Amino acid sequence: MADLTGEIIDGRYQLNRIIDSGGMATIYAALDLRLDRWVAVKIMHPHLAQDENYVARFIREAKAAAALSHPNIVAIQDQGWNQGGMPAVFIVMELVEGSTLRQYLNEQGSLPLTTLLPIIKPVLSALSAAHKIGIIHRDVKPENILISKDGRVKIADFGLARGAVIGQTNTAESSVVLGSVSYLAPEQVERGVADARSDVYSAAIVIFESLTGEKPFTGDDPVQVALKHVKERVPRLSQLIVGIPPSLDDLIYLSTSSNPDDRPKDGEDFLLRLKSVEEEFNPAKKQMSLELDLPALGVEREDQSKKQIKIIEESDHLSSKNAGKSKKKISSRVKKNRSIAAVLLISLITASWYIFIGPGTKITVPSVAGLTISGATNKISPLGVNVEIKVREFSEDIDEGRVIRSDPSGGDKVAVGGTVFLFVSQGKERYTVPTIAGLTPEAATTLIENSNLRVGTVTERFTPDVAKGLILTQEPTASARVKRDSLVNFVISKGLEEILVKSYLGQSGEQALNELSTAGFDVDTQYQFSENIPLGAVINQFPTPNQTLAKGGKILLTISEGSEFIFIPNVLSLPTDQARDLLEDLSLKVLVKEIGSKREKVVVSLSPKVGDRVKRGSTITITVS
Repeated sequence: MADLTGEIIDGRYQLNRIIDSGGMATIYAALDLRLDRWVAVKIMHPHLAQDENYVARFIREAKAAAALSHPNIVAIQDQGWNQGGMPAVFIVMELVEGSTLRQYLNEQGSLPLTTLLPIIKPVLSALSAAHKIGIIHRDVKPENILISKDGRVKIADFGLARGAVIGQTNTAESSVVLGSVSYLAPEQVERGVADARSDVYSAAIVIFESLTGEKPFTGDDPVQVALKHVKERVPRLSQLIVGIPPSLDDLIYLSTSSNPDDRPKDGEDFLLRLKSVEEEFNPAKKQMSLELDLPALGVEREDQSKKQIKIIEESDHLSSKNAGKSKKKISSRVKKNRSIAAVLLISLITASWYIFIGPGTKITVPSVAGLTISGATNKISPLGVNVEIKVREFSEDIDEGRVIRSDPSGGDKVAVGGTVFLFVSQGKERYTVPTIAGLTPEAATTLIENSNLRVGTVTERFTPDVAKGLILTQEPTASARVKRDSLVNFVISKGLEEILVKSYLGQSGEQALNELSTAGFDVDTQYQFSENIPLGAVINQFPTPNQTLAKGGKILLTISEGSEFIFIPNVLSLPTDQARDLLEDLSLKVLVKEIGSKREKVVVSLSPKVGDRVKRGSTITITVS
């Protein structure tokens, strides 16, 4: 998958750097532009996004974790499909800055018990919460156990999870291929089924590896490792390291039993037993809660006293003085001044009448923004003012046919008989995105520019549906209404992608199936006996290897079931049931012939005889007496 660092997904998440990359997806540290916070964005590889099964598994991971609310489970915050730019299926998770348990083990080899317990107990607490609502993780391993910089332990990747909340979806085949074989419970390998006890088995293997520094089983290929989990017993811790408390030795040995009924029934049961063991070998240790014990946040409240302003009215009490005033006779000069004042007053009254009441009156223009043309006219015309439409223009805020503003504007004055000019909205300025799918880039560019739009991001993608060099998809879609100079992004077809298929002859069938499926091929398998090719290895592949094949093409793998023949083992003197089970385990049919009167019978003879070479499915007659 190309590095998308710097891209903005779904118009919201700006990818900053790659955190990790696997066979199915790449995880980026990203900034949530809407909420201004750092998150982790998991983006499925584009070639897998075309496969409904992979997309379903990817979405199932989001639903599984989103159904849980627990401090030790990585929280899911969003899930969707990128609507602009490169097509992408993504999950948004909380960003856990720190390391995985795998990185700790790679650096230190193994962990002391006192260091491991604070890590594994939160994991079991998280599994307990999942098991209570019927969700099984199915892929517990050190890579999925995260330890943040502040010491918080979280479990991630519910991609293989199943349960009533998210639907029953995994088949036996997909489980074996997708799971991590070093941690798979025997029932997952044999029958493709899993329950809470399967997670217990995986968690116990994680504890085993963390304490000893090595996995219980190793092999040349994943098939061998998976079969060892079925056929062999996980050794005791005390066989590999010293100083292990006997009660812990017994608990891990019990939890890795090949019989699910022997194990703790779920994560909660396992956690309680582990705590009991811890208290037994260290009674003085105070058991810490696995809940989030964050101190309550103190909310500081600032007492804002209201400042009251007291208005004090000061009353001046003036003493009345009985000052006697002598009356004087009015002079002619005073009379003249009074006459002039009377004339000025009359002139002022006349001017005021002309300006505010008479012919010189001006009208205050009412606000008409947002009204229809007729509504604005009906509001202005009764005031004795004319109304004219001056111009029609685009507006993002005012609907088509309504007034944007007036001249003079609302609140200004206009003389009686004057004119108020209206600016009327033509609505939002929008242009129709043309249909460019199936065109050449040159023709599409011309069509886009003639539509008052601009060419945006141009990318390429392999596809079997559209001829090479023609446009596959566009964004925005055809017929959408957009602003002037909006960008139109499009994807150009690179035609059918052809990939060189390497040879898997003699190699692990599981590895071949996994790699070819990841590469985007449709892989079928068939099985047949072989005297030369080991069990589980590829006998033949079609089409023949080392040639190119179109992505999505079919590949048939023929996988060995081992030898068709088997040598009859010595079951003489064994009890009837034990002999029958041993022979049936070798794919032989058993016919029992009883003689004598003994209650507890043993095998006295068998036909064909011991050491004979027979085909699987042959009938063996055992005589018991």
